[in-house]
Amino acid sequence: MSRRDELASGLAAVRERIAVAAASAGRDPADITLIAVTKTWPAADVRLLSELGVSDVGENRDQEAAAKHAACGDLPLRWHFIGQVQRNKAASITSYADVVHSVDRTVLVEALDHNAERHARRITALVQVALDDTTGRGGVPVEQVADVAGAIAASQWLTLGGVMAVAPLGADPDAAFARLAAAAGEVRATDPEATIVSAGMSGDLDAAIRHGATHVRIGTALLGHRSPTFG
Repeated sequence: MSRRDELASGLAAVRERIAVAAASAGRDPADITLIAVTKTWPAADVRLLSELGVSDVGENRDQEAAAKHAACGDLPLRWHFIGQVQRNKAASITSYADVVHSVDRTVLVEALDHNAERHARRITALVQVALDDTTGRGGVPVEQVADVAGAIAASQWLTLGGVMAVAPLGADPDAAFARLAAAAGEVRATDPEATIVSAGMSGDLDAAIRHGATHVRIGTALLGHRSPTFG
């Protein structure tokens, strides 16, 4: 089977899962955006996915994302940065990312806003919400979401898009995503246009959709098990 056929098969299966989960939740699958997470996979796969109709691509690491964007910048894609943001990478990330999912500190808002202005690029920013007490995975505690959301809303070059979260390892994803839904509701109460809820990966996209996810970030179920290299 060719790589194109592998990706086409994976894409069809993921879209079917999204359709079934949406129907079960009484939602329109057209309202759910599939983000193909191409971490460690080559730029050639990004091109094939674009040919197959994928419009959104996500990356976790700046170095890899910047290289793939350089190789595929001619494609009609929205680029999502979904990994933890380091302040010293803000200049690079804002040069290509259309959406940054992982904003969890006001100092990052300042760094991203400053560098977005330098590039004259308006960028959508999401507040990453911590759904447990585990450190190292990023995210702001639920009680501080309003502070970060307010900083994004007050910035000049960032648009508050909504919220993002990763379900805690080994925990019930339904309970976790219910907490995210509550945080998303608080953000929308402040800014009704901040409607994005980025939640759900290959193992828990069904639960995420039940709790209002508008964007799901899919890697393994779409592309297969991780490749050791990219290019």
